[in-house]
Amino acid sequence: MKIKAMKWLTTAPVALALAVSLAACGGSSQPSGTPTDALKGSDQQTLDKYTTADVTPIDKIDKTKLGLITEGTLRVGTLSDAPPNIFIDPSGKFTGYDNELLRAIGDKLGLKVEFASTDFSALLSQVANKQFDVGSSSISTTDKRRETVGFTNGYDFGYMAVVTKTDSKVAGFADLKDGVRIGVVQGTVQDDYVTNTLGLEPVRFPDYNTVYANVKSGQVDAWVAPSQQATGQVKDGDNTKIAEKVVNTQNFTAYAVNKDNKPLIDALNAGLDAVIADGTWTKLTSQWYTDRPTAKEQTPQGWKPGSKAVQVPAK
Repeated sequence: MKIKAMKWLTTAPVALALAVSLAACGGSSQPSGTPTDALKGSDQQTLDKYTTADVTPIDKIDKTKLGLITEGTLRVGTLSDAPPNIFIDPSGKFTGYDNELLRAIGDKLGLKVEFASTDFSALLSQVANKQFDVGSSSISTTDKRRETVGFTNGYDFGYMAVVTKTDSKVAGFADLKDGVRIGVVQGTVQDDYVTNTLGLEPVRFPDYNTVYANVKSGQVDAWVAPSQQATGQVKDGDNTKIAEKVVNTQNFTAYAVNKDNKPLIDALNAGLDAVIADGTWTKLTSQWYTDRPTAKEQTPQGWKPGSKAVQVPAK
């Protein structure tokens, strides 16, 4: 497997919007807008127009002003099939890195957290329409998506990956060309990357299980995937592999909230800083991302989670 760390751009311009269709449920799935390269990377300075300088102290959060569907409870839309980030375990529990981190944030705020499964293509519109208080799905915080929902500060960066059959001639991103059948999950940053950056027409699928099944069966030649989900899907004996993965931090990942609900965004940011400061974020990152065992890998050069004020404790 090839792993590339893309150059961290210290003088990069503010990232253009990654154009992703956010209302793809049942309608056209074609992303539209300004094409950008999701693999260019970005430094934290570029993201500072969104990252808050600090947060409201936890003890100053008024839980009666959070605009929740049910007072005292975070109603969360998530996915069921995308380990290690968001999935249902054999006991029927919603778990994974993103969801366990959100549970820890809820604990800091004294809020119960309830999860419900949905499709990614519908999730952001459901948050915007207040069917969910929060969307939890390793969501890249593109400018285009900010037209629909608000976001917390970032809690993760990501990789993009190319998944193929073991004997495939596709060795990585450079081989994604005309004639290669490329699978993506509809409405994702990967869908946008293939469509707008590469100028190719992918085969769109509703969920991660389905697209991976089509790689295994040979119906598609390659899946352009979030690397975390690729790692969760590829199993020994499946005759598949992660051909290449590349650091992608053009837009950090965060929890989605109705963009008019600033009190809830502020509260979640306060809770996120609290779990970073007490070491919970570091512990969960090590637990769920076995390929990120060290602090350097968890916080690559130019990036850190939470507000500008919070510090990630040294191990």
